[in-house]
Amino acid sequence: MDTITLISDNKSANVKIDKGELVSYIINNEELIHQKGTPGWRNSDTEMFPIIGPSNANNFEVSTPKGTCIQDQHGLLRELNYNLIHSNSNTAVYQKIYNANTEVKNTKFPEKSPKEVVFWPYDFSFKKSFELTNTVLKITFEIDAEIGMPFMLGYHPAFKISGDFSEICKSENQKVNLREIMAGGNIAYPILNSKHITLVKQNGKNISIKTKGFKGFMFWTEVPTMLCIEPITAYPYQEGKILTKDLFTISEGKNTFEVEIRPI
Repeated sequence: MDTITLISDNKSANVKIDKGELVSYIINNEELIHQKGTPGWRNSDTEMFPIIGPSNANNFEVSTPKGTCIQDQHGLLRELNYNLIHSNSNTAVYQKIYNANTEVKNTKFPEKSPKEVVFWPYDFSFKKSFELTNTVLKITFEIDAEIGMPFMLGYHPAFKISGDFSEICKSENQKVNLREIMAGGNIAYPILNSKHITLVKQNGKNISIKTKGFKGFMFWTEVPTMLCIEPITAYPYQEGKILTKDLFTISEGKNTFEVEIRPI
């Protein structure tokens, strides 16, 4: 069964997950997630790993302690399939496993990329867990890899918004409106050094997003009916910093990251 449904104990919220992708989060009959097939983006969530951002300026090459490899934009994890490990009424756990130097077909080829295959010189296991309560959806990422492996991680969910440009995103000390985000085009708008963002809406529930392990957020959309709010370990679009060492987290063997999505 590709799609599973999680239901909160009080029955006020339900979540649908399709092959590891969060495709719906409804609370009190309000849909919070961008729906596939509507304008904006073909997906509703994905992960960016082991790099974030474009690699074309570096000829798609990423340098690691184990040599140079080929990565397309946002990394190869999205090219792998999740396997469902466990699920019950309000939890689900998925996993992707990669063997070092395995060539993976690049779905961007040939229309959007000249690279037919991509690969990474380390083994890793990537686990994505969902837990739905009456008040919050918690998503946990566990990365098992060789100690010393460099990586970047970004979570890339898309939220449904009104279409009237009224939404604002607020951190502890910064805010940005939808027009400012859209003005950046394909360069995602950053709010860094923050672990908490609130999507403030004129109608419907606001959405609080709290993180652990991440170092900030970036925002992207090309339409006023959808907004990607993306927790990231590093912001890749800095002038003169193309996949440099300081953008990478170093694996401790097992690294854990958390995202809490709370309608308020």
